[in-house]
Amino acid sequence: MRGSADLGNDLDLAGERLLQAVYGTRERARRFYDSQLLDHLNDVMREFVGRQEMAFVSTADDGGNCDVSFRAGPPGFVAVLDERRLAWPEYRGNGVMASLGNIATNRHAALLFVDFQELIGLHVNGRASIVENGAMHAAYPGLLADRRVERWVCLDVDEAYIHCRKHIPRMAKVPRDRDWGTDSVRSKGGDYFGVARPREAVAAPPRRWWRPRPR
Repeated sequence: MRGSADLGNDLDLAGERLLQAVYGTRERARRFYDSQLLDHLNDVMREFVGRQEMAFVSTADDGGNCDVSFRAGPPGFVAVLDERRLAWPEYRGNGVMASLGNIATNRHAALLFVDFQELIGLHVNGRASIVENGAMHAAYPGLLADRRVERWVCLDVDEAYIHCRKHIPRMAKVPRDRDWGTDSVRSKGGDYFGVARPREAVAAPPRRWWRPRPR
């Protein structure tokens, strides 16, 4: 979403604004931009983020290849540093570094918070940077102190806006223990989708079709 840009210049339309012109929704979009879109987090948004236990993180690499990932933690695990900056912790994962790898080459990132009890959501778009845990706590001593946190992602807010409630299902929260940062295959879901290969098939080197010449 780029609501802050000029909607009146047809020669400079990009993405969503181009399609608004094509499909005749420009006035409807303008009303949304004027009434719902901010370039910062207001008091209500900051309080909302402060009680959330999960978020969806969207990133893309420098070639535009996208990734969406799930993040969770205790209420307020996404820390609101001020009205234009927030941060979330990165626990030990599978080592792929998909989200962080994208951020390393393309800082544009987005968060989607969905509250399935209050039936409302919040989009936060901005530019992300990776900060090591020690440096983060030195700058912000009041942050979540958890030895399992390896590093943080800070997001400079460009846009914040509502995700409407009309299609969000209502869900009840039930207690469960969560194994933060575990390497337990069972705790992580095992091979739920049946894609694992036998270890020997992964580890075996390719068979040679040639023989080295004797020296």
